[in-house]
Amino acid sequence: MTYETSESQVVPEAGQPSDSRDRLRWSKVPEVTLCFWIIKVLCTTVGETAADLLNEKAGLGPTGASVLMSALLAVVLVVQFRSSACRPGVYWPAVALTSVVGTLISDNLADTMGVPLETSTTVFAIVLVVVFVVWYRRERTLSIHHVDTTSRESFYWLAVLFTFALGTAAGDLVSEHMELGYWLSAVLLATAIAAVALAHFALDLDAVWSFWIAYVLTRPLGASIGDYLSQPTADGGLALGTVVTSTLFTAVIAALVIYLSVIRRDVAEPEHGSGHTG
Repeated sequence: MTYETSESQVVPEAGQPSDSRDRLRWSKVPEVTLCFWIIKVLCTTVGETAADLLNEKAGLGPTGASVLMSALLAVVLVVQFRSSACRPGVYWPAVALTSVVGTLISDNLADTMGVPLETSTTVFAIVLVVVFVVWYRRERTLSIHHVDTTSRESFYWLAVLFTFALGTAAGDLVSEHMELGYWLSAVLLATAIAAVALAHFALDLDAVWSFWIAYVLTRPLGASIGDYLSQPTADGGLALGTVVTSTLFTAVIAALVIYLSVIRRDVAEPEHGSGHTG
């Protein structure tokens, strides 16, 4: 794959989707590197602790917190969609806010509406599959290396939102049924992610599905880490609290985003002539 600094548009090819004339030279999603996954896990941790902080400590309740964070997410996504290229300073705040909103959606269903975790997990999984099916039928690709049109970016953020909601519900379901504790849950989830990586690199598991499976699994992993750090010692945590944990992880995310904004090595350009591949 080659990289270019130009943000000029690509001439559409025959048979491409109608909005391909607006296709950018590079994807609006960063390159998937170790730094990508570190920030992703940190964002999921912030999503868990910030949701708890707004819900309980700030006194907003599940509904108030959901409305506030959804409004902030909408503002950031408008900026993200209007950007002509991947901007770490916009992209990663959008991921962090999507993590919070996805967590609040799942928590609202379980805690406020009394929807069983088995039901919400199943529904989120079905909705995510539907998003993938419609995305692929329209665009003929699910690859993040080709998130280079408004249509593809819309599908991408829908998928991201429901991976967070699904990861929250499924993670809570597993933790309730298995009662592993925060630390052991984190180890189990990290092992599962490592298995996906091994299947991809050693057994040629499809790159697109490897990415999205790992993307879902990092949500409960980040939540387990966040709960381990923030929850009281009586509950198996380190009792740092949601304020300290959220602030600490947000600071680390900010430092990494600034670093990426400076070096600009995470900008992924779509492969020319491969708009229909995964």
